[in-house]
Amino acid sequence: MRLARLTIGVLLVGLALFVIIGEHLAGASADAVINARLTTARAPIAGLLTFDAPVLGARVRAGQTLGFIDDDLANSSRLSDLADERARAEAERARLEGALGSVREAIAKLQERANVYQRERQEQMKAELAASKAAEQAWQAQIHLYQHMLDRASKLTTTGAERMSELEQAESRLQVAERELERTQAETAAAQVGLNAGGRGVFLGDGYNDAPYSEQRISELRWQESELTTALAAQIAILAAQRERLDAERLRFTRTSHANLSANVNGILWTLMTTGGERVEQGQDLFQLVDCDSTIVTLSVTESTYNTLTHGQRAQFRPTGETRVFDATIIRLAGPGAEGVYRNLAVAASPQHLERFDVTLAVPGLLNDNELRCAIGRTGRAFFEARPLDWLRQLWQ
Repeated sequence: MRLARLTIGVLLVGLALFVIIGEHLAGASADAVINARLTTARAPIAGLLTFDAPVLGARVRAGQTLGFIDDDLANSSRLSDLADERARAEAERARLEGALGSVREAIAKLQERANVYQRERQEQMKAELAASKAAEQAWQAQIHLYQHMLDRASKLTTTGAERMSELEQAESRLQVAERELERTQAETAAAQVGLNAGGRGVFLGDGYNDAPYSEQRISELRWQESELTTALAAQIAILAAQRERLDAERLRFTRTSHANLSANVNGILWTLMTTGGERVEQGQDLFQLVDCDSTIVTLSVTESTYNTLTHGQRAQFRPTGETRVFDATIIRLAGPGAEGVYRNLAVAASPQHLERFDVTLAVPGLLNDNELRCAIGRTGRAFFEARPLDWLRQLWQ
């Protein structure tokens, strides 16, 4: 029994020594820290800076407005010139529209007068035709009377009852009446021709043209209407081009005179390099943000441990004060004196860190943990070899 107890005691002491030595001799870091990339916002334009009450360490969202810059010295002369050009073009368009409206109004009034003239002129020609036909009928009746008087005078002259002069006078009256009938027939034919032409809109004997003054004037105004319509269409095209140029210049002026400052990452407001109310120059650094979506773990190890590591090797990270252990992967082996690689990281390397060998880990589990995904500066330890109590840690998790 004593031998058995002694044997068990020796085994337990050996196991304890194995665990203690294994835990301490396993490759591990001494100064692992949760880190992330920095992004620097620079002034897109020169002007007066205004911040929306930023607080150092405040969480920000991508696209969130943090302030703006207004440049009261921006050159707006080109914008003013284009606005003046457009105003003049608008005035010209209004003038052309007014002139075109006046011409169309005049055409409408003259067309009404022309319609009245055409209607009344046709009535007049109908009346003239009727009068000519009546005169023709009257002369036909007169000829019939003179023919009867000539026949009677001829009989009486033969018997000697009347003198020869009476017969000649009757013949002369008949010939005159026949000529007058021919004249009235010609007038009737001319009146009929004029009436037929008037029905087709052509009026004969109204001056140098075949149309009345109203229609002649309408023809002239139609030509003016065509010219004004063409000029108005051209002016509208010019206005459209000027509107595009003016809108483009307004956009350019807005971009050069006002700029919103927005967060480009989900993270933390890490550094303020200026203050509100300060005039800044284009390209000047304004503030820095920590990109919490780029969270990594930076650490240093001894030379002996460093020389056993390879890129892509699996590792583990345990934050200080936590029992949880996160799987990790080596993504960079920067070696000794790695000060340059920390220039765009939130937490810089300490002098003691730079005396050792630099290693960087990707820890995907941190990005999925609301508490640790952006716990910049949180410390812990990293392990690169299996340790005797790993099975117990996994069981605890």
